[in-house]
Amino acid sequence: MAEEMVKYLQSLLHSVDGLLGIVITDRDGVPLLKAATENAPELGMRPGYLSTFGMAADQAGKLGLGKNKKIVCIYGNYQVIHLNHLPLVISIFGTESANTGLLMDLESHLSPLVSQLSGVVEV
Repeated sequence: MAEEMVKYLQSLLHSVDGLLGIVITDRDGVPLLKAATENAPELGMRPGYLSTFGMAADQAGKLGLGKNKKIVCIYGNYQVIHLNHLPLVISIFGTESANTGLLMDLESHLSPLVSQLSGVVEV
């Protein structure tokens, strides 16, 4: 089953220009599924970076605007989108020129996969 999920993630890598990687982690940043191209930022794929989303989402929630659902970070060469699907987090990596809207739209393609994984993680 995990192999099929990784193959699905690999197929999504070719569906959007500039998409470099997709990582599905638990709330602590431990990778459960990962698919990436050779150009994906290696440091961004590490658990140390991936775990920071939880802290950032908690801090953003303290602004009084409600629960944080998404965070978009744009750096010099990359953009990173974190999607909150607790107990799982989806991190999407793209080039700086990738269409951010298309990257965010991947959430609709990844939601069924995350639903299956959530059931396993919660048990």
